[in-house]
Amino acid sequence: MIAQIAVGVVVGCIGYAYFAIQPQPPKICGTPGGPPVTSPRVKLDDGRYLAYKESGVAKEEAKHKIIISHGFDDSKDFNINLSDELLKELGIYILSFDRAGYGDSTPNPARSVKSEAFDIQELADKLGLGPKFYVVGVSMGAYPTYGCLKYIPHRLSGVALVVPFVHYWWKGVPAKLLKEALGMLPVPDQWTFRVAHYAPWLFNWWMTQKWFTNLSIMQGILDVFSQSDLEIIKQLSATPKEGQEKVRQQGVHECLHRDLMVGFRNWEFGPMDISDPFPNKDGSVHLWQGYEDKYIPYKLNRYLSEQLPWIKYHEVPDTGHLLLYNATLCEAVFRALVSS
Repeated sequence: MIAQIAVGVVVGCIGYAYFAIQPQPPKICGTPGGPPVTSPRVKLDDGRYLAYKESGVAKEEAKHKIIISHGFDDSKDFNINLSDELLKELGIYILSFDRAGYGDSTPNPARSVKSEAFDIQELADKLGLGPKFYVVGVSMGAYPTYGCLKYIPHRLSGVALVVPFVHYWWKGVPAKLLKEALGMLPVPDQWTFRVAHYAPWLFNWWMTQKWFTNLSIMQGILDVFSQSDLEIIKQLSATPKEGQEKVRQQGVHECLHRDLMVGFRNWEFGPMDISDPFPNKDGSVHLWQGYEDKYIPYKLNRYLSEQLPWIKYHEVPDTGHLLLYNATLCEAVFRALVSS
């Protein structure tokens, strides 16, 4: 009898563990039981769809065509703090899109840094942007942008990395610096990124269990934001963002969880493996970093800019992670991008 009970307990534990690590299947937009499609979309060659949003001047009249890769827990509908007058003055057309699994874009279980870069290229081609375009990567949306620098540099007119994602296991970056930067984050975030890197198969359990705190911003903990960020959050909360309710509608695993697993997995390359995409000075790469950013430690991005002289580094004092929500700084980002 004792042996039977023991066997039952072991089997029960194995069963619990198996189901705990399995994510819920996504509710794919436009399929039975899934959310309705409410955005313009293009169909990619592999059958997936990418939802997009256009703003600024008409692309047929634009001097500069810019694709924006949004950040973590965000979408194509995030607010770009540029006036219509400025967009017209600079001749800017903006194409923002829901990255795979976000909003109305089909999830991609095979998502990678490389696939995200080629999603951007295919989106540009499907919408007729021409042979070259600019890419702006915001926060977590910077890892697809690094993919563009590595895999499709010949398609780029210029790049802006805004408060960009950093990888704490990047090849070619001193281990001591990476460890120091990771240690500056809240302990729950450190462990979340470690699980995403070392044990992605366990990540769904880690993000859904109730015993330990995981990612602080998903728990409503605001310690990772600077004072300037908190002021911006207060302003933004007064006016709920249109479309925000659709960010996670296909399932949190295929947007947020997979974003972290892909971002922190072992890449095929490191930043030091990227060559100058504009050796003929026909474009430029800008990196914008808030000095008070508690979420993206400035030391790593400062180091990259020192080692890669083709990156134009802009370190902004008295500014945190939400740099792009400051209208003056947002204008500076886009002016610098298109005027280089």
